[in-house]
Amino acid sequence: MPRAKNKVASRARRKRILKQAKGYYGARSKVYTVAKHSVEKGLLHAYRDRKLKKRVYRNLWITRINAAARLNNTTYSKLINGLKEKNITINRKTLADLAYNNPEAFSQIVKFAVG
Repeated sequence: MPRAKNKVASRARRKRILKQAKGYYGARSKVYTVAKHSVEKGLLHAYRDRKLKKRVYRNLWITRINAAARLNNTTYSKLINGLKEKNITINRKTLADLAYNNPEAFSQIVKFAVG
């Protein structure tokens, strides 16, 4: 009795990996073993960087808030402390958006929190 190799599933598995490697350079998109390593590494980076993206954006928001706060003669830490003392719950993403797109409204928030 001949050995069953399950060709359908094997080919599907290889096709799936090569499809994920589409757009990679050279052998990374053509040779199965090389493509498999590239795809696995890419998926690892994607998983890690989904977490890292949150940190990077929070850092950006804080930088923008601090820059806008300094234009209003205060600092980031004084502004955040003032907001907490007045029980104003506004997140950093919204504050950064206000600072960037609507400086007048941000100035009013600064005056209320610190002034």
